[in-house]
Amino acid sequence: MLTHTPQRKGQAAKLRLTVALEQEMADRADKAVELFDDGCNCAQAVIGYCCNEFALDRTLAMRLASGFGGGMAMMGLTCGAVTGGFMVIGLAATATGDRPERRQAHKLARQFVQRFQAINGTIVCKDLLGADISTDEGQGQAAEKGLFRSVCPKVVRDAVEILEDLLQFT
Repeated sequence: MLTHTPQRKGQAAKLRLTVALEQEMADRADKAVELFDDGCNCAQAVIGYCCNEFALDRTLAMRLASGFGGGMAMMGLTCGAVTGGFMVIGLAATATGDRPERRQAHKLARQFVQRFQAINGTIVCKDLLGADISTDEGQGQAAEKGLFRSVCPKVVRDAVEILEDLLQFT
């Protein structure tokens, strides 16, 4: 027969809290993917999921991140989920943007990139997609292969999950 010692009760409570936090993180990642599916670019989806966290006007966030999709203006460079992640890190790590805060933001951004690369191998949009979307031909190939619907939601989810862990929003 199992006894319910205070230690066991504490472990059970900790397990329930961990499960609840993991579910909340998954829900927030789902929200970001939903934003992407609803027409936001990768950067907009990543910054958009946490507007409430920072009392950030959603329209302003969408405007701010609008040029970062497709690897920065459809040039296939740094993935929009990464640049959106950098924006979130800036919001989380800085209040005034002074030098010590920027250093902390840089440290967190480097950690974010390391984790993102460990999962995806790169932060470069065209390499993630396997198509050079800086050209009309490459954009057509990516659309034809369904890459914007398969790769992009995955990297949005990855970025949000990394941010959630790194910044401990929950």
